[in-house]
Amino acid sequence: MTDEASPSAAGSWPGVPPAHAPAAPGTVPAAASTAERTVFLLAHTGRPAAIRSAERVVEGLLKNGLRVRVLVAEAADLPVPPSVELVAEATPACLDGCELLIVLGGDGTLLRGAEFARASGVPMLGVNLGRVGFLAEAERDDLDKVVDRVVSRSYEVEERMTVDVLVHNNGDIVHRDWALNEAAVQKTEPERMLEVVLEIDGRPVTGFGCDGVVCATPTGSTAYAFSAGGPVIWPEVEALLMVPIGAHALFAKPLVTSPSSILAVEVQPHTPHGVLWCDGRRSVELPAGARVEVRRGAVPVRLARLHHASFTDRLVAKFALPVAGWRGAPH
Repeated sequence: MTDEASPSAAGSWPGVPPAHAPAAPGTVPAAASTAERTVFLLAHTGRPAAIRSAERVVEGLLKNGLRVRVLVAEAADLPVPPSVELVAEATPACLDGCELLIVLGGDGTLLRGAEFARASGVPMLGVNLGRVGFLAEAERDDLDKVVDRVVSRSYEVEERMTVDVLVHNNGDIVHRDWALNEAAVQKTEPERMLEVVLEIDGRPVTGFGCDGVVCATPTGSTAYAFSAGGPVIWPEVEALLMVPIGAHALFAKPLVTSPSSILAVEVQPHTPHGVLWCDGRRSVELPAGARVEVRRGAVPVRLARLHHASFTDRLVAKFALPVAGWRGAPH
């Protein structure tokens, strides 16, 4: 899923609350004039398409009086003018004073941007330069529209649920993390299954040997959980999702729970060790006997939206679903 390394400070971001109180969902922060507005740009500079796209976005924003801020490490690969503000370190504070975070790239880059957005409280506007890009609001052909909408503040902000993740070992909390899409417990030895027991709200559900278990948000239902055979959950539905991967059991169906539920995956003491991946970007080894707890996150990720297209239409477009012959409800 990911195609680039985490920001240098990303490892310290899990559990970090927003640097400032975010505006209410559906609102855009006010500013006195365009001269006082700053946009942070994040791009996968390893892709020529991202470099060209970043150049167009920077040029359009500057021409309309907005300030632009980028990371020094990325500026080296981008043809940015001297007026662009450069930030040396990738920390939550690097977005201080920014109205918006624009991210150009594929799924990995968008999840990298989500780390910035969650830690800072700044809304993220994703432009998809990859394949599916469910987190993206626009495609590479929409760059001029993106600039126009940002300049005129013609966008809304919605909050997406995250999950907080705790790893216990021998009764101690040994790791804390979070995810926008999913926390996945996986095996590390291809020739051997991972033996686990699943738990919901403090009660055991079932145990089996498997390749892994995905605990996902509604946003993540179209990511790894979808590939594992889980259902698609509309983003406005508040729920948590648990999907077994390659389970050797009669009862190994996806489970959809309350958003207030606590999901747990216990790695059996006699099994090989496993690994926990959060959004396919951050990982930690799970020794035999480890316990992973997943619950609704305390800090959401804020996404900027340019239009009111329904999730149904987005689903059809992203997966190129066949809808020819549809006539609609009778009038």
